[in-house]
Amino acid sequence: MAVFEPTWLVKAIYNLTPAQLKRQGIAAVLTDLDNTLIAWNNPDGTQQLHDWLQEMKQAGITVMVVSNNNHDRISRALARLDLPFVARALKPFPVGINRAVRQLGLSKHAVVMVGDQLLTDIAAGNAANVRTVLVQPLVETDAWNTRINRFFEGFVLHRMKKNNQLNFTEELNDKH
Repeated sequence: MAVFEPTWLVKAIYNLTPAQLKRQGIAAVLTDLDNTLIAWNNPDGTQQLHDWLQEMKQAGITVMVVSNNNHDRISRALARLDLPFVARALKPFPVGINRAVRQLGLSKHAVVMVGDQLLTDIAAGNAANVRTVLVQPLVETDAWNTRINRFFEGFVLHRMKKNNQLNFTEELNDKH
């Protein structure tokens, strides 16, 4: 189970503030793309997303997308956001996260991986030895290829709920 256990559970990536991140020593947010940063069916993102990205930029916190999607899909999705990214990250393996950490030139303690899926995002972050944040998906529907993961993830989530380990908060707490 520990491979799927996030460091934090936060309702949405937009709840993360520069103050919270800096208090934890975090200088960069590695984020999944679909249903974490943007809704998979809304590639332009929301005003909330744009405001959050501006807040991170002003605070000097890098936001970098680490996605299993291909280069073309990510570059189209991020065309208006101007964010660095790692495509074909091979999550749940740590390959893409390790590549991102090297590109940023930071220690693993200075980054956090944020995603909406335990079986890919959280497992990859844990395998890469970076702290992780599980967020609730932005929308309740998924692209066809994600539905398969959600099915299997349901078993892990059920077990976490049963063990009272699935309590989403509004912000990072200091317990980790």
